[in-house]
Amino acid sequence: MSEREQYLRQVERLADSHVLHGSESLCKLLRYLAHHVLEHPGTPLKEYQIATEEFGRPADFDPAVDSMVRVQAGRLRTKLAEYYAGEGAEDPVRIELPKGSYALQFHKRDGAHRANGHHTATPHEHLPTGETPAPRGWIAAVAVLSLLLAVSLLALYLSRKDTAASDLTTRSSSSAAFQTFWKPFLIGPEEPWVVFSNAAFVGRPETGMRYYNSARDPEGSVWDHYTGVGEVLAVHNLDQVFGGLRRNLRVKRGSLFSLDDAKNTDLIFVGSPSENLTLLEIPGTHEFIFEREKEGLRKGDLAIVNIHPQDGEQKAYLASAYDAPLTEDYAVVALIPGLNPARSEMIIAGTTTFGTQGAVEYVCREQSVQELLLRLSVSDTGEIKPFEALLHVKIAKGVPVETSLVSLRKIAAP
Repeated sequence: MSEREQYLRQVERLADSHVLHGSESLCKLLRYLAHHVLEHPGTPLKEYQIATEEFGRPADFDPAVDSMVRVQAGRLRTKLAEYYAGEGAEDPVRIELPKGSYALQFHKRDGAHRANGHHTATPHEHLPTGETPAPRGWIAAVAVLSLLLAVSLLALYLSRKDTAASDLTTRSSSSAAFQTFWKPFLIGPEEPWVVFSNAAFVGRPETGMRYYNSARDPEGSVWDHYTGVGEVLAVHNLDQVFGGLRRNLRVKRGSLFSLDDAKNTDLIFVGSPSENLTLLEIPGTHEFIFEREKEGLRKGDLAIVNIHPQDGEQKAYLASAYDAPLTEDYAVVALIPGLNPARSEMIIAGTTTFGTQGAVEYVCREQSVQELLLRLSVSDTGEIKPFEALLHVKIAKGVPVETSLVSLRKIAAP
């Protein structure tokens, strides 16, 4: 078998591995990078080229605005390391994607060859002239001392962490209500993603910023570096609850979200579709939806529209008017099937950042979660089904002070 065939076989072995299973975009990127380095050795590969040739981005793609290629390359780099640390540890060929480069490197297990023809250094090759390797006994002693120090620091860290989180862990771990409510996000094969909103702005902090307007602003002027204070505190609250439930969370801003995430992972969206734009690309709510008012005194303001209002309910719910103190907001909490029906999706969003914060606090508070389960007719040991809930959030001086349930819809299975 030729060297090229060995390398391509290793690429397919990786694509079929458990680590990359279900991640179609990463497998495509891996194959693309491999074929490029094998067919055009020594030819640099640019971010623009990958975006337009592999991911179908338009000719006006701007890497400074769209970081998709860098994000996908970073994910692939992490997956490669994970693969060779586990199931691929004994593979005859190792594939690497060095940081800051899109040129894959192939290493035979003996370290003697690479696809680009560069020599792989021996362990002592980089020692300065005249310097000799340290005696093995000294190296062993340093290694043992380093290990002992690391273990001591780890023990100290864990003891402090356990002490600081003991109350929360005890409450959350013993709470059947939390276990039931968050169960769809505790049993998946991978840790769930929390995807928080980060609106598109134009301008600069020092000169003034405003929301991006596609009708008058060039795409290259967008800044997506910012999110609301409510979203920040919301992620913190979710992390505390999931820590008590002994489940880690992964966090990502909305502009970096990909459809692969929706297909393969349970998702918790924090923030409304007006700022968490990825919610527009996947299944969303059907009973309580976010829309701009089209007429009247509040024209242009974001509202939560009640699609099937029941007795005593309004057709639309809005936060305090922009020219008055913000004292109330409305929010939605919804559990719905994901793009992949085997995965779950939760949307927690207000029309303002403080509404979002209040809604997250609601589902992170044991008493209100128990109330919600009771209204859904779910026992503490039962199974929660899809639902959409409308909440009212009272706000004082930029802080949610009270959140109450306004309306609730049970969603029938598709």
